[in-house]
This record gives sequence, structure tokens and C-alpha cells, in this order.
Amino acid sequence: MTRYAVDAPTLLHLVASGTRVDGAHQLVATNAVRSQALQLLLEEVRAGRLTEQEAMARHDRITELKMRLLGDRVSRRTAWRLALDHGLPIGPAEVLAVATLQADALVTVDSELASTASDVVRLASIDDLTSP
Repeated sequence: MTRYAVDAPTLLHLVASGTRVDGAHQLVATNAVRSQALQLLLEEVRAGRLTEQEAMARHDRITELKMRLLGDRVSRRTAWRLALDHGLPIGPAEVLAVATLQADALVTVDSELASTASDVVRLASIDDLTSP
């Protein structure tokens, strides 16, 4: 089983595109990922890019995705260190911490996070999630 860490923008991309994660893989994310995704959906609704019904349908699909959510003391401490070392806010640092500690690679659609992450963890693509 390959474990892939994902962030909230990537979860939204997966549900919006209808991408199915192959059963040979496990998604891992921070405890806060669903709330972060919900915040991004709210921003899309407020900007008029999604209807409330579309946003809630995407939220439902996110909650149906099987993910291991992490946020233990070691993850938080690692996030703290990554934030200090790389000048990151805690949110992205938490994603990198989970990727570092619990995943084989990070999948993100966020180019800024990918740029920083490339020095810290192995990166994978959305396509890697769909094939065994």
C-alpha cells in the first residue's frame, strides 16, 4: 500500500474532477483538512464560482473519502520545526509533517507548497493516485 499525503486544495481537486483513488493507496492528511476544505468551498461560494448546493455536494464527497487524519504531538512538533526551518505558516508545515512522518509522497495541486515540499519530501502526481 502506498500512502499519499494530501492537502485541502488537492482534496477539492479530487472531488471536483471526479478522480477516484485506487484502492491500493491510502490518503493521509492533517486533522484540519476537512475544515480547511470547507473554508475553501465557502470562499468559492462567496466569490460566485460555486453555488451553495455544488459546494455542499463537494463537501459530502470529501467526507466520503477514506483518509487517515493525523495530528498527534510528534506531527505538531515536526510541523513546528518545518515552519521555522522553511519560513512556513503552520498549516502548510502540518501538511509537510504528515507527509514526512506518515506518507510515501505528497500530492498537492498547490504550486507554492510543491515548491517548498520538493526539498523536504517526495512528490507525486494526481495520476499516481489513480493507478495501482
